[in-house]
Amino acid sequence: MKSVAIIGVGHTKFGRSKEGLLELLCDASLQALENSNTYADNFDSVYVGAMCPGKFNNYTGIASALVDRINLIPAAADHIKNGPASGGSAIKAGYQAIASGMSDLVLVVGGEKMTHITTPGFITSIVATITHHEAERLHGVSLPSFGGLLTRAYLHKYNAKLEWLDDIAIKNHKNGSLNPYAHFQKTIQEFMESAIKKGKGNWANIKEFLKDNSRNPIIADPLRLFHICPISDGAAALVLCNAEIAKKYCDTPILIKGIGQATDTHIIYEREDITTLKALRTCSDLAYKMAKKTPKDIDVAELHDAFEILEVVESEDIGFFKKGEGAKAASEGLTQIGGKIPINPSGGLKARGHPLGATGVAQVVELFWQLREEAGKRQVSGATTGITCNFGGFGNNIVSILVERM
Repeated sequence: MKSVAIIGVGHTKFGRSKEGLLELLCDASLQALENSNTYADNFDSVYVGAMCPGKFNNYTGIASALVDRINLIPAAADHIKNGPASGGSAIKAGYQAIASGMSDLVLVVGGEKMTHITTPGFITSIVATITHHEAERLHGVSLPSFGGLLTRAYLHKYNAKLEWLDDIAIKNHKNGSLNPYAHFQKTIQEFMESAIKKGKGNWANIKEFLKDNSRNPIIADPLRLFHICPISDGAAALVLCNAEIAKKYCDTPILIKGIGQATDTHIIYEREDITTLKALRTCSDLAYKMAKKTPKDIDVAELHDAFEILEVVESEDIGFFKKGEGAKAASEGLTQIGGKIPINPSGGLKARGHPLGATGVAQVVELFWQLREEAGKRQVSGATTGITCNFGGFGNNIVSILVERM
């Protein structure tokens, strides 16, 4: 099996964009081609991760449209769909193409365009189609409702405090304020000060601000607005190649050392313990074994915090903390930049944003920058190895990718 390297990346700003989905994918792809010095080369394959371009953008041939638009014909084009883990699955497909010897040069790009949709509840309803139809969706279940359920279960089982999730939101907004590509580039302190200036309140501190129902309303009890990621537009891209030729294109390639993917029961109530993500334990173990690494070898992680409780549970099931200790560890600063294991220096889904199909790719883009010491003010000192968790469904289809500086 051939080794696979990342030799270039691209990333649009996440948030509310005037560009359409195809334009966003083109922007990120062209950045990656330029960054990897491969624009004039012949690409073998292109993999596009996007959850719902048909429903959201009236595009069902998005991969072939991209290849034509950026003039990569006759490269093979595939559209990869795995819910919010579409980006991670697209990277896995690109990895497999090169590792198998079928391809030497591959473009992987993920993206989603959603903020133009104004119909109330439409996006939440479409995303909910990844849940079990008869047992869950027909009864009005949504992903935020699962986030609230998981939070309640975790707080009760481990005697954790909801305020510890506030600390994670504060951390991720601080990190996002250092990321020029993030949807939110303001700290929560800055949100509070802005509201005070506008005469919309007068809070003594951030914790008081975060308890204000008018500024931080409950979305899915007990989760509030600042515990949940935004709806975002954006795209991110990687150029992958056979590691044997990687230094033809760049001086510091990043190797994909391990990939794991696993599933759990589709119906949430069939799980033995909803506070444990068995799929993540399995897929991260596969990635560690493939890379011959352990959690202790990881310097930085990008985890899928669509709801801040997920960062907690994922940090435990990926091996950084014992079960029930993740929330407290985050509150104590262990996951900050400069802490024991920095998590989501990009700002995570909470602040960087969550254009569904882009997220898994954006996570690896951030690790590429971190391992090459190109992350600017959010740089994790001395990082050489990183891992991701890209969360599909509600933990029933998860992809984990481990990367290392070559």
